[in-house]
Amino acid sequence: MVNRALADTDTYLVSVTVSKANSIFVTLDSDSAVTIDRCVEVSRFVEDNLDRDVEDYELSVSSAGIDDPLVIRRQYLKYIGQEVAIVIGDAPSRIFRLDGISDEVLELTEVIDKKYGRLVKKTMGEKIDISISSIKEIRPYVKL
Repeated sequence: MVNRALADTDTYLVSVTVSKANSIFVTLDSDSAVTIDRCVEVSRFVEDNLDRDVEDYELSVSSAGIDDPLVIRRQYLKYIGQEVAIVIGDAPSRIFRLDGISDEVLELTEVIDKKYGRLVKKTMGEKIDISISSIKEIRPYVKL
């Protein structure tokens, strides 16, 4: 239903979660930007296609936040050339530049911050390929 509401747009469905209490959470993303208007359009479309007399539900439609993990392949494409934080197994998060994606493999270059007193210089480390299935979590990297 959500995919029908998003037809012919650059917005796409990331996830739908339904709780035991019939709370429906829809998360959207876009190749450009998800607007509030787009979330409202999708919400209205879903409400128009569900019968409240049959099911009582609560609906929430939102965009994937900048701190949310990347869930589907299309989101990865949006971050090519940008830095991402990746957790592999139980190791701490490491920062990489996402150079590309092919099939189920990410092409990455490690980003290393070298500190010189209060000055921090960013250098590029080795290039590596990592299987998407080996990644525990991947998020856009935002340095505060």
